[in-house]
Amino acid sequence: MDYKQKSKELISQMNLSEKVSQLLHYAAEIERLGIPAYNWWSEALHGVARAGVSTMFPQAIAMAATFDKELLKAVADCISTEGRAKYHAFVKEDDRDIYKGLSFWSPNINIFRDPRWGRGHETYGEDPYLTAELGVAFIQGIQGDDKKTLKAIACAKHFAVHSGPEKDRHSFDAICDSYDLWNTYLPQFEAAVNAGVESVMGAYNRFLGEPCCGSQLLLVDILRGKWKFDGHVVSDCWAIEDFHKHHYVTATPADSVAMAVQKGCDLCCGDVMIMAAEAVNSGKLSEEAIDTAVERLLVSRMKLGLLGGKENKKYTKIPYEVVDCDEHNELNLEITRRSPILLKNDGALPLDFKALKKIAVIGPNADSRRALEGNYNGTATRYVTVLEGIRAIAEKTKTQVLFSEGCHLFRPKTSVLAKDDNRVSEAVIAAKESDAVVLVLGLDADIEGEEGDTGNEFASGDKIDLNLTGRQQYLLERVTEAAAGKPVILVMITGSAMAISYADTHCNGIIQAFYPGALGGQAIAEIIAGKVNPSGKLPITFYRSTDDLPPFWNYSMDNRTYRYYQGETLYPFGFGLSYTKFSVEDLEVSADSRSVSVKVKNIGKKAGREVVQVYVQSPNQKEKYRLVGIAPVQLATNKSKKLTIELATDTFSRRDWKGDFYTLEGGHVLHVGFGQPDGRSVELVGVTPLSVEVVV
Repeated sequence: MDYKQKSKELISQMNLSEKVSQLLHYAAEIERLGIPAYNWWSEALHGVARAGVSTMFPQAIAMAATFDKELLKAVADCISTEGRAKYHAFVKEDDRDIYKGLSFWSPNINIFRDPRWGRGHETYGEDPYLTAELGVAFIQGIQGDDKKTLKAIACAKHFAVHSGPEKDRHSFDAICDSYDLWNTYLPQFEAAVNAGVESVMGAYNRFLGEPCCGSQLLLVDILRGKWKFDGHVVSDCWAIEDFHKHHYVTATPADSVAMAVQKGCDLCCGDVMIMAAEAVNSGKLSEEAIDTAVERLLVSRMKLGLLGGKENKKYTKIPYEVVDCDEHNELNLEITRRSPILLKNDGALPLDFKALKKIAVIGPNADSRRALEGNYNGTATRYVTVLEGIRAIAEKTKTQVLFSEGCHLFRPKTSVLAKDDNRVSEAVIAAKESDAVVLVLGLDADIEGEEGDTGNEFASGDKIDLNLTGRQQYLLERVTEAAAGKPVILVMITGSAMAISYADTHCNGIIQAFYPGALGGQAIAEIIAGKVNPSGKLPITFYRSTDDLPPFWNYSMDNRTYRYYQGETLYPFGFGLSYTKFSVEDLEVSADSRSVSVKVKNIGKKAGREVVQVYVQSPNQKEKYRLVGIAPVQLATNKSKKLTIELATDTFSRRDWKGDFYTLEGGHVLHVGFGQPDGRSVELVGVTPLSVEVVV
């Protein structure tokens, strides 16, 4: 079927008011043309969100820690399966409300350039290559493999140069040079377009003076011009109103709508697009421009099979019983077990529960469901907090579990009438009484997230600094002091990097769990008890102090992320320990220099999973090196495997000021191992990457 022709035929029968009604996220029914109402606003960042029950996977940043694109694709396929089941069941009940459609505004493929950004946990981390690989996999899983019929619509957001500050996002003008634009902020969006993503969402902020949802450079010249994007563009929610309310680039709502539509923004999340009729009647906007936008939107609906398109019965017949089913939660548990990152282990982990008479579980996130969820979350039918996970294991070994909240997540006390630090003494008692301590600290998405969605306790969802909030640092110090001589295991449940140098010195083991999803507590407890071997890798850099960071508002990549940072990190990007040991040898480069091969061997005493990482160090570049290849591998003890790793297409090139590739002539050094080639990574991992020069 020619969807564009069919769309044009429908549009030719619409009056202006009917056309305009299709430009809002709550598109109206046009009964006489057989067009049902449709709400475009649905979310699926790590599960079908805000629409009731669904399988709730770990937050995006946690899934990124697997460095496994095939696993991400499987998760996204599961999400779209549940989305289909829920959508068709809702329609049978004549429920076409918000969050119940098939156009999912995910994934968030912005670069997590600064750990203070509250929405960073929605992303796949700080690296463009990793973000592109995982983002494309997620898009493919959401949209399905049928080129003519979409399983669901994925949306690459937020286009572009967007990563805080949240409190200024409606008025902020992000400035960066062309090198950073084309080599950091845009590659993952280009990859998404090349992969066939159906939708792109514009960002709130301006970029180089233009609002992103009305940008000639971003939407016209790059997205639809250079990249030939043929899907639809949606604004971030109420972002078009920002044109006249906060950016002051237009005078009236009609002016803002005219700018957005003329520049290729087809769909408005919000209400202001209703002014499109006035914009046409006043001569500010042509009706033909509206026709183009409506055509793109109708074509997307037709691809879903919802509007005169070909119905794909394998999608429409998905039964409701798949929602949060056992099979999906098996996948959920797999990725949940593979997401946590072991940052430190002095030998205390795994804990032998059979040898423990008592174990203390302490901290504001120890028994918190909210800490499992992250933001843009669904509702699971079963949750397991860290306390519950540890208790389940302890019951089998007759180990007594002592629990104390220890402190509030960010307030000085847990009760209004109490004195400050009113739970600290209880935590100290529990630590003294026990043989081992699991201390669960961090944040949750009520204080770290999107402006408007959080409680805005600090900076509209952003972090002011990298320090532990409230009295958590004091609790950490008191508990480690009280537990002197006993193993103290710190579990960090946050969406971002924190400054935990004190913990690195005083705790025996540290696990970074991000927001681990509904079953997070089970997986964390299994790792602590040695039932699961940790394999997660950091998709972000852990700095030692807030003082290591450039100003938050500065969008230059200088001294940001592992590629440009000049200091010594606490925990480097790509780092993560295991309970076993691996070796890497026999590095070879293919004749065409498009891939490398190595032999990986598990030389430890436990089966485990590693991620082989390839970094390139190129001549005369401001990056120290860049990630250009990844390969997860599972090996039993004493087993080896030869891996061939395809290198990124831009391994030996960069993009110029126009976004065109140019070759970097000279000698490039490829580093292949289990982390970066820097001294800190080698010190922590204990394995020096293999290196080879490739002359281009």
